[in-house]
Amino acid sequence: MRTAAEEIKRFGPVKGILLTNEDITRLEVDCIVNAANKTLLGGGGVDGAIHRAAGPGLLEECRTLGGCDTGQAKLTGGYRLPARYVIHTVGPVYGRDDEGLLAVCYKNCLELAKEHGIRSIAFPAVSTGIYHFPKKEAAEIAVRTVQRWLKANPDQRMEVVFSCVDRRVYDCVLEELEKSGAAAEDGPAAED
Repeated sequence: MRTAAEEIKRFGPVKGILLTNEDITRLEVDCIVNAANKTLLGGGGVDGAIHRAAGPGLLEECRTLGGCDTGQAKLTGGYRLPARYVIHTVGPVYGRDDEGLLAVCYKNCLELAKEHGIRSIAFPAVSTGIYHFPKKEAAEIAVRTVQRWLKANPDQRMEVVFSCVDRRVYDCVLEELEKSGAAAEDGPAAED
């Protein structure tokens, strides 16, 4: 069995995209994304894990934000997390909400990161847990949206990490990255 460190893969030129199966709450990036519920007050899955790892300060700050609508994104501090910031986004519930909102979640998170000068951001598999979004479809949307955003914002040189603890999600994201023609490398990304 491979360790998390052996699972890190890098895709694309310059900073680009990384894929790992490491726990998002342990990643040393500028910002992690929380697949939150509309209250932003914590829940199960990734949301609960992020709140537990960040400590009570995160909940206190989230109480001041007035919740979050599906597809939108809000920024808080990272508190006890290695990440300086957390961007909270509410993904769509599969079969109930507009599926196009999943792409909007990724795009809004990246735009908010850009506004705050964030250079590295890690995403979980938004909506694939209790919101039941099919893993393969979610991976296609996530990869496509991130790649389009990076291409449209080359001056940002932002590093995007897909943190996929679930092996099926990891494999789906890997397949999408490989299908998209991104050249995988082991080790550091090539710089211009």
